[in-house]
Amino acid sequence: MKKLLTHKFTFATAVLALVVILLGAFTRLSDAGLGCPDWPGCYGHLSVPQTEQALSKALELFPDHQVVAAKAWPEMIHRYFAGALGLLVFTVCYLLIKYREELKNMTPLAVGLGGLIIFQALLGMWTVTLGLWPVTVMGHLLGGFITLNLLWYITLRLRDRKHDQFPHELTGWVRFAMLVVLGQIFLGGWTSSNYAAIICSDFPTCQGSMLPPMDFVSAFQLWGHGVDNYEFGILGNDARVTIQWTHRLGAYITVAVLIAMMVKVWRYKRFRNFVKIIAGLMTIQVVLGISNVLLSIPMAVALAHNGVAVLLLLSLVTLFHYMSLPKERF
Repeated sequence: MKKLLTHKFTFATAVLALVVILLGAFTRLSDAGLGCPDWPGCYGHLSVPQTEQALSKALELFPDHQVVAAKAWPEMIHRYFAGALGLLVFTVCYLLIKYREELKNMTPLAVGLGGLIIFQALLGMWTVTLGLWPVTVMGHLLGGFITLNLLWYITLRLRDRKHDQFPHELTGWVRFAMLVVLGQIFLGGWTSSNYAAIICSDFPTCQGSMLPPMDFVSAFQLWGHGVDNYEFGILGNDARVTIQWTHRLGAYITVAVLIAMMVKVWRYKRFRNFVKIIAGLMTIQVVLGISNVLLSIPMAVALAHNGVAVLLLLSLVTLFHYMSLPKERF
């Protein structure tokens, strides 16, 4: 088992986490989140019912639902990959704890990652059983991002475990930038889970105004809606406009924070390549965000928007790690 604990193994697990995130995004964007009304199976089966007998049983168990294979398969494929990811993550956590004395105390990372993956499984279940309740959908998305980045950080730590860490004077800036980006991902998840992404088809205005009528109370009400199914959204126009407008405001703040961080980091030559990568990803992300609005959320652009958000956060985590290494490491 000890031979498994390499940065290559955790890297492979991180790659699988990225695949799961993108599959989840595809499932959400194709409105397949309720393709299977039960969990963890699908209409009482381990896969999508296809035979006449299986379809008959599905109708008997769920008389108010009709099996739509085009929506059920994306959901089940996402679950299969997520299940495999869970097994690999638990293996990583077990090994990190078992060999903690050799790994310079990575136990907190292992415990945090293990707890997170359990909570992710619960969120996946609640996403279905609570009818795409925006809180669970957004939480599931954010949890996936954090899981991937923890796996990536563990990968970097394992690869460079022979080197002592010396926190750089700018790690605080990078840490703050990561929190801001995570906050923007939260807003993006809230926008998507409330079906507010297409409420404004113009930019930089929203419904023809820089300050359209808004409803912040309804837009960010987490509890007490009193409905069983949130598919396609339940909020009114003003509330959805508020969510979209807030997401845009968050984008402006995120860009400003990233630029301020990059200006400070640029002073150190050995970090300039990171600055270039972060600047490039930030620019691409802004273009993708605007394109989503003007082109009415095409699938390819929306998936790319999710993917680049992942890469942007990963680049910040990587910079944070390298800032803690001695100069001679790179």
